[in-house]
Amino acid sequence: MKKIQLTLLFVFSIFISIFAQGFVKEKQVIKSVLLNREVHYSIFLPSDYYTSERAYPVTYLLHGYGDADDGWIQFGEVNRLADDAIKAGKIPPMIIVTPDGFTSFYINAADGSFNYEDFFIKELIPHIEKTYKVKAEKRFRGIAGLSMGGYGSLLYALKYPNLFAAAAPLSAAVWTDKDIINLNENMFNGLFDNSMGKNLKGKDRLTAAWLSNSPLGLIEKKTLEELSSVRYWIDCGDDDFLTIGNAELHIALTKKNVPHEFRMKDGAHNWTYWRTGIIDALSFIGDSFHQK
Repeated sequence: MKKIQLTLLFVFSIFISIFAQGFVKEKQVIKSVLLNREVHYSIFLPSDYYTSERAYPVTYLLHGYGDADDGWIQFGEVNRLADDAIKAGKIPPMIIVTPDGFTSFYINAADGSFNYEDFFIKELIPHIEKTYKVKAEKRFRGIAGLSMGGYGSLLYALKYPNLFAAAAPLSAAVWTDKDIINLNENMFNGLFDNSMGKNLKGKDRLTAAWLSNSPLGLIEKKTLEELSSVRYWIDCGDDDFLTIGNAELHIALTKKNVPHEFRMKDGAHNWTYWRTGIIDALSFIGDSFHQK
């Protein structure tokens, strides 16, 4: 009888491990003092989150322009993909946080009216680490994102290398100074009027706000030691309109002898590409969480 019970318990545990799913909590709220408003975020918790006693590494996953905190859940299906990858051993169990970045480009507004970067660093990260079972150390903290979120994840890793072990920008919105100068007026105003300045033309666009938030500019100014303290995974489709900017990013890092991974595969600026690339990105970040 005891042998039968043990067998049934073993079979049940296997059943649970195969079919257990992570938990998704959408539209969670943090009341931001710095932004003077409520900010939503969605969060993925591994399947054993509520039954284990341990803390988990965390990856902040940033959405693109026009999406919100649930974009990576609804369109990217990251919860399903992460579940499958954790079960297959492709990524370690981790918490994934997808905050609403609005259309901020994840930086402080040029006029100081909406300081999203300050919110993210000073309010969101501490809130997550206080509210959830998170390993609150650089070596257990990663960041990734797509398009505008790729830009944000790259920028935060460059600006705050003491906070992130690895960054995985996908189809990152990276432009050279020349690109910004020549960018279509409607596109510039539509994308950057709040974050960089309104109705700017030509070289007037190279404001202090732009220069202090240009990934290529930051790479040029930073030392090899500073740049090498974060592991970088850069991925962009070969049919993406941001291909050139990502290639320039790869060249800039290569010229500074910064170790990084660069991938350019068949694909465009769409969810089909990001869904097929997110697990490779999370796997790269997850490698940083392993003990050596």
